[in-house]
Amino acid sequence: MLQIDSEACIGCGVCESTCTFGAIKVEGGVAVVGDSCTLCGSCVDVCEVGALSIKREEKATQGNLGDWSGVWVYAECRHGRIAPVALELLGAGRKLAEKRGVALSAVLLGSKLNGMAEELVAYGADKVFVVDDPALASFTDDAYGNALSALAKKHKPEIILAGATAIGRSFIPRVATTLATGLTADCTNLEIRDEDGVLLQTRPAFGGNIMATIVCPHTRPQISTVRPLVMKPLARDAGRKGEIIAANLDSNSLTPRVTVLDSVVEDLDRVNLSEADIVVAGGRGLENEKGFAMIRELADVLGGAVAASRAAVDSGWIPYPHQVGQTGKTVAPKIYIACGISGAIQHLVGMQSADTIIAINRDADAPIFDVATYGIVGDVFEIVPKLIEKFKERKSA
Repeated sequence: MLQIDSEACIGCGVCESTCTFGAIKVEGGVAVVGDSCTLCGSCVDVCEVGALSIKREEKATQGNLGDWSGVWVYAECRHGRIAPVALELLGAGRKLAEKRGVALSAVLLGSKLNGMAEELVAYGADKVFVVDDPALASFTDDAYGNALSALAKKHKPEIILAGATAIGRSFIPRVATTLATGLTADCTNLEIRDEDGVLLQTRPAFGGNIMATIVCPHTRPQISTVRPLVMKPLARDAGRKGEIIAANLDSNSLTPRVTVLDSVVEDLDRVNLSEADIVVAGGRGLENEKGFAMIRELADVLGGAVAASRAAVDSGWIPYPHQVGQTGKTVAPKIYIACGISGAIQHLVGMQSADTIIAINRDADAPIFDVATYGIVGDVFEIVPKLIEKFKERKSA
């Protein structure tokens, strides 16, 4: 916390003018700190009389961090199948494990999991911990959280990865709290720091305006969630060998306090962007709903799906299920055509894994061109109709 020595303070106001957050005010001839202080230390550096200081609490350390070893992936299952994000995380986890020189393990929780462990081995796992119990037939926070926490306490992995899905976001924070460690959510990149082997966890911060790299240096395991379609799975190797471990846990810990009475699957007209090979997306540059009618025609000609930036959704031109970005869906199509999208980082995190990105924008300095494979500078209302015409000609030829 920022401490102010009222006897030493001369009320000069230098600290007040230096603070970019407006956290310090001079009142009654003495500096007073407010709630918006970020402990950046700029005021301490400029105080000529030494009236300001920062008292930092010592970070708690979990004893010998070297006791923790290995990379784990929570292998989420849905409707009797392994979720694609689990395979994507095995691909990312493989790189981390090789950099650390440790084993890559998957954790499989549920009921009637026949054949799933072998599939996880085929996608890169060296070991698979399986908790197959009728109590885990339906997902509940407490039962799944207790199971993963108990396994982590016993085997001490240094890293745990999980999907930033509805399930992962629901119970992984419980696991982090139980293990008294840190959690970085919605990561877009994971790397190992060379000098000390710490996991570098990168994610959008401050509303997506910057990319922050977060570390967990004092506690283990280091836990990260990653959104689907951000990472790439390894190629399936049916001949791969691995160890499958049936984990026996206390049945009382698996008994949920919540009883699932029924599960009802919503029957809605879903926008299936995640499986589309071609996505045509529109942004503020489309100006109105008519602009989206134009790119919908382009998507139809190409056999693709229609997406949008948050700006377009907020303007009411297209419903939210089409939104791609930090607060929308993540997509990784073969081709992503961005029409009238400037390329704010909040949008980029949702589509940067596309194989080919084609950007159309009248602003040659738009950030979208920094990530585009091909860029077209010009009026989207002139270019897109010509593309539609040419593609129709090719289809009819």
